[in-house]
Amino acid sequence: MEIAIGSDHGGIHLKEHIKTYLMEKGFGVEDYGTYGEESVDYPDYAEAVAKGVVAGKQELGILICGTGIGVSISANKIKGIRAALCGDCFSALMSREHNDANILCLGERVIGLGLAEKIVDTYLTGHFQGGRHARRVEKIMNLEK
Repeated sequence: MEIAIGSDHGGIHLKEHIKTYLMEKGFGVEDYGTYGEESVDYPDYAEAVAKGVVAGKQELGILICGTGIGVSISANKIKGIRAALCGDCFSALMSREHNDANILCLGERVIGLGLAEKIVDTYLTGHFQGGRHARRVEKIMNLEK
């Protein structure tokens, strides 16, 4: 599976950690930046990752900023994206199983490395359950029209 990943300067350290973590687990990772600690605008990186996922270049995405809030709001402005800000494993699982989230958002200043790894693992092992949830996701997607 190919994963898109991106962050602003507030999420650069967690992004680099998660990127390495994913590659060690055998995932392909496309890094959309940023690549340093210089102040940048998170919507630019959220847009790049979201457009990569929507275009089918990567199956799923991970976005990181200081809190995860800015990247999640930004990514959800891109048609076809269902980005979920998750700070715990249960939310990460439900985002996949019930909401078919295609981007996971994390806050570097909110969670530690160990918890971030567990959230990412949970998110990536979750699978959309369909059924009644498919009807609800369809209604979410219809809000874009």
